Amino acid sequence: MSWFPGAMSCKSKVAPSVDFDHSCSDSVEYLTLNFGPFETVHRWRRLPPCDEFVGARRSKHTVVAYRDAIYVFGGDNGKNMLNDLLRFDVKDCSWCRAFTTGTPPAPRYHHSAVVYGSSMFVFGGYTGDIYSNSNLKNKNDLFEYKFATGQWAEWKVEGRLVARSAHGATVYNDKLWIFAGYDGNARLNDMWTISLQDREQANWEEIEQSGEIPPSCCNFPVAVCQDKMFVFSGQSGAKITNNLFQFEFKGHIWTRIPTEHLLRGSPPPPQRRYGHTMVAFDRHLYVFGGAADNTLPNELHCYDVDSQTWEVIQASTDSEPASIYKDNCDVDFLQMPSGRLFHAAAVIHDAMYIFGGTVDNNVRSGEMYRFQFSCYPKCTLHEDYGKLWENRQFVLKKKRSLIHTVLGHIAIVTARCKWLRKKILQARDRQKQRNEIPKDSSGRSSRGPPLLEVSIREADAQPFEVLMQFLYTDKIQYPRRGHVQDVLLIMDVYKLALSFKLSRLEQLCVQYIEASVDLQNVLSVCENANKLQLDQLKEHCLNFVVKESHFNQVIMTKEFEHLSTPLIVEIVRRKQQPPPRVYSDLPVDIGTSLVQDMKACLEGAGHEFCDIILLLDGHPRPAHKAILAARSSYFEAMFRSFMPEDGQVNISIGEMVPSTQAFESMLRYIYYGDVNMPPEDSLYLFAAPYYYGFSNNRLQAYCKQNLEMNVTVENVLQILEAADKTQALDMKKHCLHIIVHQFTKVSKLPNLRSLSQPLLLDIIDSLASHISDKQCTEMSSDI
Repeated sequence: MSWFPGAMSCKSKVAPSVDFDHSCSDSVEYLTLNFGPFETVHRWRRLPPCDEFVGARRSKHTVVAYRDAIYVFGGDNGKNMLNDLLRFDVKDCSWCRAFTTGTPPAPRYHHSAVVYGSSMFVFGGYTGDIYSNSNLKNKNDLFEYKFATGQWAEWKVEGRLVARSAHGATVYNDKLWIFAGYDGNARLNDMWTISLQDREQANWEEIEQSGEIPPSCCNFPVAVCQDKMFVFSGQSGAKITNNLFQFEFKGHIWTRIPTEHLLRGSPPPPQRRYGHTMVAFDRHLYVFGGAADNTLPNELHCYDVDSQTWEVIQASTDSEPASIYKDNCDVDFLQMPSGRLFHAAAVIHDAMYIFGGTVDNNVRSGEMYRFQFSCYPKCTLHEDYGKLWENRQFVLKKKRSLIHTVLGHIAIVTARCKWLRKKILQARDRQKQRNEIPKDSSGRSSRGPPLLEVSIREADAQPFEVLMQFLYTDKIQYPRRGHVQDVLLIMDVYKLALSFKLSRLEQLCVQYIEASVDLQNVLSVCENANKLQLDQLKEHCLNFVVKESHFNQVIMTKEFEHLSTPLIVEIVRRKQQPPPRVYSDLPVDIGTSLVQDMKACLEGAGHEFCDIILLLDGHPRPAHKAILAARSSYFEAMFRSFMPEDGQVNISIGEMVPSTQAFESMLRYIYYGDVNMPPEDSLYLFAAPYYYGFSNNRLQAYCKQNLEMNVTVENVLQILEAADKTQALDMKKHCLHIIVHQFTKVSKLPNLRSLSQPLLLDIIDSLASHISDKQCTEMSSDI
């Protein structure tokens, strides 16, 4: 195999749905930050609780969001079922009873409520007198509440939908969708839908589901994100799972989203639970609360639908006084809600509101909490490097035999794999000794260094390509469930990962394979693991076979008849006398991630592979063309069409040259997606996403928030200088305002004396404007 890791793809890469105008530096309009009240992201706030005279504390209720209000319906207070309707105004932070006319639904809990148009629809639930334990039953009635008039009305609907409670409900494509629940005797997993457009024509229709349909379950939440419905955990008979399923509305297909592929050491999915909430915002699902193995956890879990990864949200620890809260709410104090179950949640604008629930000692809650989401665009680091890999060119050519040639990028590969780095260094030394003439990918002479040819005799083509994909993206494609060839391919990749000493890929492959082993493929996987001497995987397969529920089914298959004799003997002996379990306290080496490796590359590990010089105000900074081109359409176009002959590029953002510190912050963002920087750097880099053509404006969003939240007396002079240099007039005005009102403290800062004369005059002018005529008179009388 011959591999050329020094090539850079020549295909154009333009960030999707973003128009980059590299001449926009002449205008300062895009630097107007529109400062105003800003809520810290990931901050919990305890809002005024619902007073008893307005409505009882409760659980098993529903909440919905309509415009700037939360509506609470039903539930139970520990003694009685409820059917009152409460309204919480999120701007005034005030509670009241909602205006109602007509006949409301009977008191109930474990019902569902959704919003469609200007109405709320309440379906099903459990009704009766829980105090006297009489007339208790599930319902399948459907009520509409019109927000504009306060009118309750029941829909009389044809259809044989089974009455139920503790089900899931959502609205999509003008229809109400009902899934699973409890009918009083058994848990369900059927799905029904009804059109909400025409009350007279409405009827229930059962949906024929396909794919990996969730088991029968109840007490679970549903949420719609990216035109799919998601179901997480819940009670399924006596079993509680932590599975996440997605339902495609168009094809009515269910898919269980695999969580086994998450690396050990990275955040796992939430514990199995029931009675929790899940809401969707942007591309994320947020799971809070519920009962998990006899505990009431209060962590907030977040699932990224794009990357299929879970994380636990670390709540903001700042503690601004309630008096400056942007909506003037009478907030008691800042804190996270305690663990609870059978609470309810809804989203308004960019925040989640959680109300009520059952807390410790079976106490009902009347508390309302607000959680501020993050609106940052997603990090595109892995996608950008992935596109660099996808745009590679494969060349097949005759050279005694058919040789597979892969075009790759030295900067990426050497940063991620020490084994390949050593191979590349050896090949580069040989190339220098031969003093080869530079050639392009077609073999013709060209300017610049020649393509570096590295022979990889230890690998076959297909598993090596999978390994390369991992180096660029930190991911590999999940094998198709039950497809033996896919699993065997990943086993070959695992063998390569062991040879190349890629610990992270090793763990990834092991988890992929173990999650993919089933009754149909276990013998094939076991035999291949034995052949490749992959002892850990072989051990997993043997233990799988001898399980009580698996053994008889496996040994009755045709594959077992053709299994090698030594393996048959091993299986029989293991069944008769299982080996003792060996537990190891040694931590599992999960290796380094793409982010960690690219960070090390920027900080010096990749210095000897730099192939471009970035000049900042005449000062050189070595860098890597492939990395810059992967992350910036500006650099990609330059290196493709306008590559300077001297290999040097002057750095500016429009007409403005950033500070050295800000430039290093931008490089950290380009190489490994880091957005942590001093506030003054954010002013220099605010326009960088547009000028350099980054995939989205994630960096700009962080810059804006950094400036809004972190201008202090200690750094105000540095930010004033940056604002003046970048002509960010609103920020300069904001800094002058702080300096004037905190001048006693600012005057003691040592860098005040190093300010330029024009900025010192601006400060004097601002001070003069701030001093009132009365103060001037008082000062004159003192002279």
